[in-house]
Amino acid sequence: MTDGAGGVRRRSGEFGHVPVLLHRAADLLGPPIETAGEGAVFLDCTLGMGGHSAFFLEHFPGLRVIGLDRDTQAIDTASRRLAGFAGRFTAVHTRYDGIAEALGAVGIAERGGVDAILFDLGVSSLQLDESERGFAYSVDAPLDMRMDASAELTAATVVNTYAAADLRRVLSTYGEERFAAKIAAAIVRRRADAPFRTTGQLVELLYDVIPAGARRTGGHPAKRTFQALRIEVNGELDSLRAAVPAALDALTVGGRVAFMSYQSLEDRIVKRALADRSRSRSPQDLPVELPGTGPEFQLVTRGAERATEEEIAENPRSAPVRLRCARRIAGS
Repeated sequence: MTDGAGGVRRRSGEFGHVPVLLHRAADLLGPPIETAGEGAVFLDCTLGMGGHSAFFLEHFPGLRVIGLDRDTQAIDTASRRLAGFAGRFTAVHTRYDGIAEALGAVGIAERGGVDAILFDLGVSSLQLDESERGFAYSVDAPLDMRMDASAELTAATVVNTYAAADLRRVLSTYGEERFAAKIAAAIVRRRADAPFRTTGQLVELLYDVIPAGARRTGGHPAKRTFQALRIEVNGELDSLRAAVPAALDALTVGGRVAFMSYQSLEDRIVKRALADRSRSRSPQDLPVELPGTGPEFQLVTRGAERATEEEIAENPRSAPVRLRCARRIAGS
């Protein structure tokens, strides 16, 4: 996946994208899978087109993979791709904050039943490549941006019905857009004449509102607005806040979880949650650690790892990625 709506994307046959940091993810998550051996469980919380899951299934015989995705089109595509692993792969249609329910539905313990977990956050290559879904600002399309097509809220609804103050909040909070107030006011003025229906209409307004100097140095003028609308429409950050602790609880002792984030808002949520579960809960002034208050997790990566120059050259989508991994060292 990637957060760069409209950015460079590589395709490789029917199933499309080149998975980001594929081999590094396998290096980090492989040890607990190998230790568990036959019947090890890998939870792919962002299944997408199944690239990561396919690699793990191919390289770890006996591994069982559970793939979660809110996008039914992704579920269908990945299921076709992984049809040869019948009996070892199960897809579940859910947001990643539905981890506990999904595991229970497939007969795996909701707490301590999983050996390795992967989150590849952001918008998927499949969603970007389907131009009619409105995620990419480089193509004129309906103003939609729903990851789950059955959901009610669309980007058009946000743009055409939110009050100026709410639009400003969304753009500022989720897009970190410094021109949020100007953009919100311009949207409200223009929609009074006619509602926004396409991404092209919104992009045109953004070019008009954002100063030329900022456009020259700040990347595509629509990038931050499209990110903000997508996060609002899909409730991404609220979902992630609930998903991280559920994922940590699902891991067996010795199990590992890896997160690939593509913007600072996601990475901040992950960083804080991992830090919280990786510290002692004993009072700091005690000379010894109280029983049952030690850290549950140990950080495997030092800070957030970035893609190498070679990885970026091979797969430009990996340029913004921040990778964090942690290992469970004690039960709760």
